[in-house]
Amino acid sequence: MQIPATSFKAAPRDRGQLNLALEVGLLVLLSLIWGSSFTLIRVAVEAIPPLTMTAARVTIAALILVLIARARGLSLPRERGIWAAFLVQGQLQSALPFTLISWGEKHIASGLAGVLNATPPIFVLLITMATGYRGQLITVQKIIGVGMGLAGVVVALGFQSLHDINTAPMAQIAVLAASLCYALAPMWGQRFSTLPAIVTAAGAMSCAAITILPAAIIIEQPWTLVVTPKSVLAVAILAVLCTAIAMVIYFRLVRTLGPLGTTSGSYLRAGFAVALGILLLGEDFTRSTIAGMTLIVLGVIAVTLPLRWRLSKAVTALTPPTRSK
Repeated sequence: MQIPATSFKAAPRDRGQLNLALEVGLLVLLSLIWGSSFTLIRVAVEAIPPLTMTAARVTIAALILVLIARARGLSLPRERGIWAAFLVQGQLQSALPFTLISWGEKHIASGLAGVLNATPPIFVLLITMATGYRGQLITVQKIIGVGMGLAGVVVALGFQSLHDINTAPMAQIAVLAASLCYALAPMWGQRFSTLPAIVTAAGAMSCAAITILPAAIIIEQPWTLVVTPKSVLAVAILAVLCTAIAMVIYFRLVRTLGPLGTTSGSYLRAGFAVALGILLLGEDFTRSTIAGMTLIVLGVIAVTLPLRWRLSKAVTALTPPTRSK
């Protein structure tokens, strides 16, 4: 189906006027929100199976987002092409990865899942290098940043989390498939740059709910489940905070930081998962944790901030002008 080009014409953006401090701050906030989702999923999946959890999460989030959009006087698009694009976005960003991660965490350790789910920047980098996506320049700085971030995740989580690398291969593949979805999602989502973030989030989440809800009803028959109060609370937080609110921030970052910058938050997300484990679960705070978090932060800085541009500007400013003869 051909998508109307006029609907997705990228709005011009002056990179010099981009408030990088604000955008990186939002990236950190989003990473913190999504980092907490691993703990919440672990709590919820004890009583609520993956499809039902995902269906509840995206359906509640879709209703909230549509209501917020209407309250702000914004209407959802009517073009079929845009809704076809929303359908793809909803699967890549929500329906598929939420379900895959929830299922995977039932079979492998959370540390290993965290390492595997920190790989979207690697996928974005490889896809961009292989396809020349939108003519984006992959600098040595970004390659080093991606490598530092991944190394930081492994160091922070501890190499012992990789000891079960040969167990539950299908669960590992499921989490890696979710990471691939997370890599493709911001690349696809850049076509919505002219739409308000809340409208994009509402449309994509509505499509995710429409597709995943029937599957959950048919396969898992959620009315037969015996749920617990803590599992219901975990799903509610996942829906409101980790999905509805997080998606508005996410689609803003896709527009401002681009796919690689946005997915670099995967490293921070894994780092926050470690930090929350230390604060909430009493896990040990070791030197490897400090070293890993440092590598993660440096890696995200290298990927998101135009350090080379700033350096060249500084050199230009310090170089005296040449006199013409």
